[in-house]
Amino acid sequence: MTPEILFTLLIVLGVLVALASNRVPAEVTMMGAMVIVLVIGIITPQQALAGFANQGLMTVGVLYIVAAALRDTGAIYWVAHKLLGQPKTAFGSQLRLIAPTALLSAFLNNTTVVAMMIPAVQEWAQRLRLSASKLLMPLSYAAILGGTCTLIGTSTNLVVDGLVQQKGLPGFHIFDLTWVGLPLLVIGSVFLLLFGRRLLPSREGLVEQLEHAREYHVEMRIPEGSPLHHKTIQEAGLRNLTHGYLTEIQRDGHLYTAVGPDMQLQTGDQLAFIGAPETARELQRINGLVPAHGAVHKLNLNTHQRCLVEVVIGPEFPGVNQTVKEAAFRTRYQAAILSISRHGLRLPGKVGEMVLKVGDTLLLDTGESFIEQYRYRRDFMLVSPLRDSTPPDFRKAPLATGILGLMILMNVLGWFSVLEAAFLAAGLLLMTRCVTVNRARMNVSVNLPVLVVIGASFALGTALEESGAAGWIVDSLFRAHITSPWMALVLIYVITALFTELITNNAAAVLVFPLALGVAEQLGVSPMPFIVAVMFAASASFMTPLGYQTNLMVMGPGGYRFTDYLRIGVPMSLIAGAVSITLIPLVWPF
Repeated sequence: MTPEILFTLLIVLGVLVALASNRVPAEVTMMGAMVIVLVIGIITPQQALAGFANQGLMTVGVLYIVAAALRDTGAIYWVAHKLLGQPKTAFGSQLRLIAPTALLSAFLNNTTVVAMMIPAVQEWAQRLRLSASKLLMPLSYAAILGGTCTLIGTSTNLVVDGLVQQKGLPGFHIFDLTWVGLPLLVIGSVFLLLFGRRLLPSREGLVEQLEHAREYHVEMRIPEGSPLHHKTIQEAGLRNLTHGYLTEIQRDGHLYTAVGPDMQLQTGDQLAFIGAPETARELQRINGLVPAHGAVHKLNLNTHQRCLVEVVIGPEFPGVNQTVKEAAFRTRYQAAILSISRHGLRLPGKVGEMVLKVGDTLLLDTGESFIEQYRYRRDFMLVSPLRDSTPPDFRKAPLATGILGLMILMNVLGWFSVLEAAFLAAGLLLMTRCVTVNRARMNVSVNLPVLVVIGASFALGTALEESGAAGWIVDSLFRAHITSPWMALVLIYVITALFTELITNNAAAVLVFPLALGVAEQLGVSPMPFIVAVMFAASASFMTPLGYQTNLMVMGPGGYRFTDYLRIGVPMSLIAGAVSITLIPLVWPF
């Protein structure tokens, strides 16, 4: 073992420990490792920076723009509502949950899909009197399984495909992985449906603490041409909201307080809701509802510029002890008050006639510039934006969905590569204003740490090759008398799967990729089965919340503990490994 090999292996070990401890941000750890192997001369500056120009990394970045457009136009919420339906039983909920989640995850970013689905799952749990913990982990697992079905289903597949093309090997087409991914999805889903409810815990998540949240009174209206006209409250998805509930409907001067699920909605109805601040955000995502207060429409703002903000009135607020109308709040701050909460309780009555007091919490519909403009002013003691509260522009949802379908079709027919098709789709979405440049830039910047981790991990993978560490590990494996391609495939899969559970999936794939090539070269067989094994093992992260971001996203809402992931994740991982290792050599022979 040379000093270069020893030093490289120590760096990799340090990276694994740092990422597993989760004390240092992953992007800082990976960039630090990249700088070290560059400074000591294991790799050149060109090799260190090559990962940031990798085709797979660029594709991941461009697809973030596509995902932003689908979210901003409401297409993703519209599709989910159509596919999820209104299940009546726990088994039906899981069945209706897994299928659409997997379908969406096959073509969209998994994180976006899970973030969108979490409120719907919590709604089901409330209606069925189930703990959300029975449904949220299957949601994450369904997204992971669905992502393995196509090349664009997960960033890991795109990253490995970029490495494959970098080595001069032919790249994958969008549905090449479906031969293994689809059977894995079916078998994994059957396991979740049959055994998931027994293995999953029954715990309270964060949503069960709703009654302790600040309570608001929010009013919405059904405008002319609304798709909710003549739909029942149940069909409109208003029966069991996650963060609030419908209390009354005002129609033609009549007030209906006993609102049943079968009551039909009509154009002009004014609906009153009570709930947490997130109620307003949740209602914005229902196509066919608009804020009841005319002040919102008088704001000189486009849909994509609006957001929800909570503010607490300070002692130097100029309108203290005045009504909202007297204080000319909308004119002064370019913000519409949706609701007012005092001492954690909603204030009844018309917003314009309420007298403002120090300490009142206001829920505002305003522009994004409001946050920076008033965050450090003395008018308000606190300015807190609600995350992801920009209302979707549902008018462009069909156009955005059509552009996504066109992107997939262009790649399936072989007209363009995945990167080229993604670039064209992103360009069309920007040209048609399905997403603005600022929103696209914001979505990419939010996910920039993920892109940095991927780019820097390429440098560490190159260091394993250049230092000879990858070859040393392969030689050590063969000294252990592993001469069968099947045994080597199992070993590569297991190593990748373990790395994925401890660190990020993309970093695990990049680090094991050179080992996979070395094993194939040593055995004198095709490298493709080993490469595909790396893809599936890096994506199939079920045993810990650390390996895959969606697992971490459902941990809080589901009230999960680390051991919960092991209880159901271990058999899921064994199933994924058995299916993958059995099918991969049949599709990509040694």
